[in-house]
Amino acid sequence: MSDGPVATIIREKLTAALSPQRLEIEDDSWRHAGHHHEGGMDAQPGGESHFNLVIVSSAFEGVSRVLRQRRINDLLRAELAGPVHALSIKALTPAEAVHSV
Repeated sequence: MSDGPVATIIREKLTAALSPQRLEIEDDSWRHAGHHHEGGMDAQPGGESHFNLVIVSSAFEGVSRVLRQRRINDLLRAELAGPVHALSIKALTPAEAVHSV
């Protein structure tokens, strides 16, 4: 779990919009330090540029995996346009989460 300012914003936005039963946000930026990205930029200094996200919400019931990803990307549009370079998303319904353990 991550407690930085970007992770906090992500948590707040996803919690408000999707009321998740489970939300895990992992800052994975340390693995990408020194990597060059589009525009020649390195990973965000101090992290918070690459995240792994696991979200379990009943809001995903009857929604395809592609639409779940799109919904999360839309909710985090400002972060993805700014400090967040990469976001790995695992979006599950509560029933899917039980079976994926």
